[in-house]
Amino acid sequence: MTTTTINLTDHFLIAMPAMADPNFTRTLTYIAEHNENGAMGIIVNRPTDMRLATLFERIDIPFEQPDFADLPVYFGGPVQSDRGFVLHRPAGDWHSTLRVSDSVALTSSRDVLQSLANEAWPAEVLVALGYSGWSAGQLEHELAQNAWLTVPANLDIVFNLPPEERLAAAMQLLGVDFAKLSDVAGHA
Repeated sequence: MTTTTINLTDHFLIAMPAMADPNFTRTLTYIAEHNENGAMGIIVNRPTDMRLATLFERIDIPFEQPDFADLPVYFGGPVQSDRGFVLHRPAGDWHSTLRVSDSVALTSSRDVLQSLANEAWPAEVLVALGYSGWSAGQLEHELAQNAWLTVPANLDIVFNLPPEERLAAAMQLLGVDFAKLSDVAGHA
């Protein structure tokens, strides 16, 4: 028996309307890693009420970049929700970085936050608390159950659109209007 393996690294996961898990209802998740051990990603359309300036104050990093002070901190997912993750481009070279592609990375070390606070670098960031994770085969099973749609990611959606427009924009990559999706899943 052969199994077809898929690699959804650098893809968006779009939660289907029937998604029952409240952590993922109406979410757009960017997959930073997907391999035989599982998958991890960051929800990119769930800003919290916290702003970067507040987060930096809480973790004792002096914040010298007023342009970034009012950016929201996102709910990245239910796993390790007390830990910060920075999705950014350019990828750069930080202590704890998962390089997704030549231009995009996900970093969880403090040095990227210090650079952001002092130098406004990296230029494009999404800071999240927590991440979304799937064990080996779990995401593939959920895809087979029609819980998600997938599409190669366009990071301009993440970095250049307001969070409330990101889900619909990702759906447009598939040529689908989210408002017209049925919340009833089926199999052909």
